[in-house]
Amino acid sequence: MASPSVAANAYANLARVLDNTGVGAGKGSEASGQSFASLLKDAVGSVMESGRKSDAQTVAMAAGKANVMDVVTAVADTDVAVSTLVSVRDRVRVIAAYEDIMKMPI
Repeated sequence: MASPSVAANAYANLARVLDNTGVGAGKGSEASGQSFASLLKDAVGSVMESGRKSDAQTVAMAAGKANVMDVVTAVADTDVAVSTLVSVRDRVRVIAAYEDIMKMPI
């Protein structure tokens, strides 16, 4: 179960992503300063970094150097990050499928 801090972190990251892409701000096709490719690269890098932190905390706990709560928090952060990434991937697949269907001749 995710803690309130994990949820707040996820919402803050989502707000940052929406601000960077201009979604919901009425900017339309204006350039927002950061390309989608670099935004996606940053997001994947963030998930990878979260996974590394989780792994490091788990190893530290196995060695008796970390608190159980720190490990649980790190694993929950990684879970939220991976779930978000999977949701984005699934949404992209749905949009691609919709576009393929729209291209079909009637």
